[in-house]
Formats: sequence, structure tokens, C-alpha cells
Amino acid sequence: MAISDHFHPWFHTGAAGGSAWTWIAAAAASVPDMRFGPMVVTPIGRYHPAIIAQSFATMDEMFPGRFFLGLGTGEAMNEVPLGCAWPRFEERLERVKESVEIIRALWSEDFVKYKGRYYSLSGANLYTKPRTSIPIYLAANGPKAAALVGQYADGYVTISPTLTRFKELWSIIERTAKDTGRDPAKIRKHIELFVCYGADYDEAVKAARKWKSGLIPDVFNSRIYDPRELEKRGSKYPDSELAKAWTAVTSKEEIVKIADDAIAMGFNEIEFHCASADEEGFLEVCRKDVLPYLVAEYMKK
Repeated sequence: MAISDHFHPWFHTGAAGGSAWTWIAAAAASVPDMRFGPMVVTPIGRYHPAIIAQSFATMDEMFPGRFFLGLGTGEAMNEVPLGCAWPRFEERLERVKESVEIIRALWSEDFVKYKGRYYSLSGANLYTKPRTSIPIYLAANGPKAAALVGQYADGYVTISPTLTRFKELWSIIERTAKDTGRDPAKIRKHIELFVCYGADYDEAVKAARKWKSGLIPDVFNSRIYDPRELEKRGSKYPDSELAKAWTAVTSKEEIVKIADDAIAMGFNEIEFHCASADEEGFLEVCRKDVLPYLVAEYMKK
């Protein structure tokens, strides 16, 4: 199960802003036999990669094999409010690369020395190391990040609005992995599917309107960090634009079709990001009908 790791949310009205890492640890203690992780942590300003390494090593010590770590270049809403700079994409991507190197070194080595362009370690040592191998996923919605996935990642994570570019990006991942002596078949493919659920189409779309801030052009590189401003700008877009990013579903059959389509494209991990006035109703449909179908269709063969 994946959870977003945000300081500020994408919208203001009715929003919440809890700590993802706190939730992950509590969830692992409460729900057995499930894997948890953030999609994604941003090692840009508020998190030093060594602190990320320490925190997830500790969680793996408590609940071995139950976690994954997603990393990405992030959004300004999580860094600028804390007084951090908001660098250009190229710098953020380089910081992600250095972070992967640092995290893996701290998980497996003692008294690590590291000198990068943005981060350094001076004999840093994790006295509590992970008990298992924690997979690192990298987010990629463009070619430069896709190349980094091929070089470094155990898993690739993307979102449904970028599915039109999936074949292009995956070809880059495959080529880069092979060029660095890695097997691309071992890289997991994780998709966050944006769905809105309701008794009818209008009810479903209404529930997703609060997410219109995601329609702002180049929003991931924008310096907009105030959820009130994100909400204001996003509200200007019509529902017809929202429908290009979010799929309205009203039945178990429609939910199953979205999952089937993603699996047919090659994804082997599916995350439903659901907007609904009845979130418990959506979860119940998934519990009773969608998950049993997926298990029977894909996991028992």
C-alpha cells in the first residue's frame, strides 16, 4: 500500500496533512502481511538522504520485509514552506541520484564517506541497519528521470495521466538498464491510477474536482506552494479537462477494467488513488469484488 508524502496538500478546502512516515509505521503494526511505503519521498530540502536511510532501516528492523521506498523530484509545496530553496529540475534529479547512492551505502556499509555535488557524508554509520533488502522505486514522468530508473531503481512508479508516454519511457528504462548491466525485467512497474467513484457519473466527477490543481501546466516544476493558490488556479479548469486525468467509475466492472488495462500494459503493481464522497464504499467494492477477481485472474496462475 502506497501513501503520498506531503507537507502541504494539493488543495486547501477540506484537506488534511498528516505525516506519511508515522502513518506507515502505525499501519504496519496494525495490518499484517502487507507492504507499505511512500510514493514518493523527496530528498531535496526537508529530508537529508541519511535521515531517510535511518528511518526506513529502523522500520525494516521492526517489521522486516514490509516496506518499499519511493523517491522523486517532488513539488514546491513540500519544500518552500519550510524555507528550502526550490531548484530547477536538473538539480533535483541529481539530488535524487546522490540520495540513492547514499541510502544504499548506509544500508550496507559502515562509516560511509561520500562526496557529491549536493550531499556529503563524513564517516556516517547506521547502527541499526535494515534486516532485509528494501526496494527503492523512482518516479519518472520524463526521459531524464526514466534514464535514472534504468540505472538505479528496483521499481518504476508513474501516474495515470502519463500513460500516453509509457511505452516511450519504458523503452528508455530498458535501454539504460541494459547499458549499465542490469536486467530491466527485474524492475517493478507501479502505476498510481486516478479514479473518482460515485453512484453516477456526475457524483464521481464532483468528488475529483478538488484535485484540479494537478491540471496546472508543468505543476511539478512550478514554485506554487500555497494550497490556497493551487486550489484557486486549478478551479479554473473545466470538468472536460479533469476527465483527461481522472477516470470516473460507478461500478465494480469499471474498476476491474481499469486494472485489467494497466496490467495488459505491463504494470505489475497497481495503486488506486480514489476521489469519492464515499471512500468506504469504494474500499468495500474493492474488498468484495475487485481484489478477489485480480487475485484469481493474475496471482493464482
